[in-house]
Amino acid sequence: MTGAPSVGAADAEMRDLLLAALPALRAFAFSLTRDLDRSDDLVQDTLVRAWSKADRFQRGTNLTAWLFTILRNLFYSEQRKRRREVEDADGALAARLTTLPDQEAHLELTIFQAALAGLPANQREALVLVGAQNFTYEEAAEICGVAVGTIKSRVSRARARLVEVLGMSGPDDLGTDAATLAALDRT
Repeated sequence: MTGAPSVGAADAEMRDLLLAALPALRAFAFSLTRDLDRSDDLVQDTLVRAWSKADRFQRGTNLTAWLFTILRNLFYSEQRKRRREVEDADGALAARLTTLPDQEAHLELTIFQAALAGLPANQREALVLVGAQNFTYEEAAEICGVAVGTIKSRVSRARARLVEVLGMSGPDDLGTDAATLAALDRT
């Protein structure tokens, strides 16, 4: 009998879980690469790696954190390979190829993206994981392979730097992450 092998129930479940994680993976990949094509390639590589290593995933644990760890490791491996390539690090070439946006919201988003891009990679990564992806400090620390206190410090420094660069009155202008909201709800 010829034809494609049937997908087992476990495979179908894993496929559905991977598909459900796509939006979060794309957002995290874009925060690291700041390039849609590279981020899509990174997500695709992550899914291929996760699918091929699905037997290593422990059912009942946080699949999204596992996928983020794979994505992060792939990103940094790629970065090490790209060290010898010439980049437009300051964005001067790209700035000459674009026009300034007409709408204020788009302009504010562009300013915020530039400020976020100006953060050190480890601070940007921690802020995106905790502030945008709503991982707990503990989960973010596990993804990054550092201590919880290190993640808290990175997030704090990133927020303080964004407040400074964006000319805000304080960190409250940036909103709150899930851990802060939970703490506020308890009081």
